[in-house]
Amino acid sequence: MSVNTIIRIAIWAVPVLFSIVFHEVSHGWMAYRFGDDTAKNMGRLTLNPLPHIDPLGTVILPAIMIIMGGPVFGWAKPVPFNPYNFDRNVNVRNGVMWVALAGPASNLILAFISSFVLVAVLRFSAGLPAVISISVVQLTRALIVINLVLASFNLIPIPPLDGSKILMRFLPPRYESYFLKLERYGFLLLIVLLATGSFSKIIWMPVEFLYNIFLFIPRFLFNAI
Repeated sequence: MSVNTIIRIAIWAVPVLFSIVFHEVSHGWMAYRFGDDTAKNMGRLTLNPLPHIDPLGTVILPAIMIIMGGPVFGWAKPVPFNPYNFDRNVNVRNGVMWVALAGPASNLILAFISSFVLVAVLRFSAGLPAVISISVVQLTRALIVINLVLASFNLIPIPPLDGSKILMRFLPPRYESYFLKLERYGFLLLIVLLATGSFSKIIWMPVEFLYNIFLFIPRFLFNAI
């Protein structure tokens, strides 16, 4: 393994792990806010990565994609929730949608915060040691890209991704059972997207658009100061 590969893994590994875990904890936190304590009782409302690690999705796949230099994404063990434990005043369909949306939303928030850190370091790093400023720039760029990829990936409306649960909220109830049947083929559909190169096209368009928007906002605000 080359030195460049080791450096790339070191830069991307921690942001990937943190972002994936934060995504899953956000699902559990939203469900808990609605009255479901399933994730809390199972010890999954924690940023400690150990309870969330899925060997394939959290370790092996991201490592392969980092080494290959492709778009980095992955998954952790899904945080369980039971919509029938929601408070009585919470509509189940609405609650499921918001729990699903919490994951991608958390990634967008992390990317947005990271963009301010990146622009601030680029703008005010003159007095910092080069090794510190370069490290922070590389890490924050990695955080932005990873979180935008995770948000875009999970918003694809293919079961069991979050986008499918959001879409299901707006489907007439009579179609829900048919849509849920697609879940058994969801992983196969994702493999087809990866194999045909469609995945990169679907993911990178919103990633590039949001990346430019997220960097434009702090640049504009810092210039206005």
